[in-house]
Amino acid sequence: MTLVATLVSNPSAPAVDETVLAAARAALPVPAEATVLAPGVAADLVFAADGAAAADGPAAGGAIRAIEDAVRAALRGRPIDVFVQRAAGRRKRLLVADMDSTLIGQECIDELAAELGLKPKIAAITERAMRGEIAFEPALRERVALLAGLDAGVVETVWRERIREMPGAATLAATMRANGGYAAIVSGGFTVFTERVAAALGFDEHNANELIIEAGRLAGRVTEPILGQDAKRERLHALAARFGLSLSETLAVGDGANDLAMIRDAGLGVAYRAKPAVAAEADARVDHGDLTALLYFQGYRAAEFAGG
Repeated sequence: MTLVATLVSNPSAPAVDETVLAAARAALPVPAEATVLAPGVAADLVFAADGAAAADGPAAGGAIRAIEDAVRAALRGRPIDVFVQRAAGRRKRLLVADMDSTLIGQECIDELAAELGLKPKIAAITERAMRGEIAFEPALRERVALLAGLDAGVVETVWRERIREMPGAATLAATMRANGGYAAIVSGGFTVFTERVAAALGFDEHNANELIIEAGRLAGRVTEPILGQDAKRERLHALAARFGLSLSETLAVGDGANDLAMIRDAGLGVAYRAKPAVAAEADARVDHGDLTALLYFQGYRAAEFAGG
């Protein structure tokens, strides 16, 4: 069996140099061959699995994670993401992505709250929900209720003035689609934003909660049932079934506790700039790179990226 350790830095601050590659090689249990995916930005170290890492079952996963931890420790805090996995089946055919704080840098509900001077109050609830300290569904109802009476036209203002896409988001979607994949946004946010983000980033579809608007103003309610953690997981499974894919062929990415179920079930579950509980359970974590890290984890070279 062959394993691959992928090292990724942020494209704006390349850090994967020969010194880094040498340190990572020294931490691996057997010699490894290096393949540069993007000069200074990303590289693969390919090596043969041995011992527990070559076996089947939970013990193999633990052994592979131990190798990953050893490589990360050898890099001594450098701003480099590390992911070790089996080389077979790296490329995925379905991308399911969270939106807020994943594909975009903001939480849309917090930015709507800013229009009422309520951002600190609502953002504090959002943070607790994303950390898994409180249940998502009642937290969403509570926050939306505080927006009652807000002019619905402010959505366009917030979209235009406050929302910014995460670096690499459009390239991620475009590259996977160019290679036969399907890209879906599955968000606990709102359709008034996911429809705009999906169009801007080139996603095939979007799923989110629907804000109820009455007489041109937010009613302070969303259509039930709320799209939360269980619904995200169900959407991952439904999309895989639609395209005849096994879950091993899927990729899910998110940052908050309501993303955990789909991250656990996906063939590759990625915690992107995530809350600690999410990072601890995901297959891979991205703390330093941009969203193109998810392409490097799949073995794409920068020269293979589609325009995003």
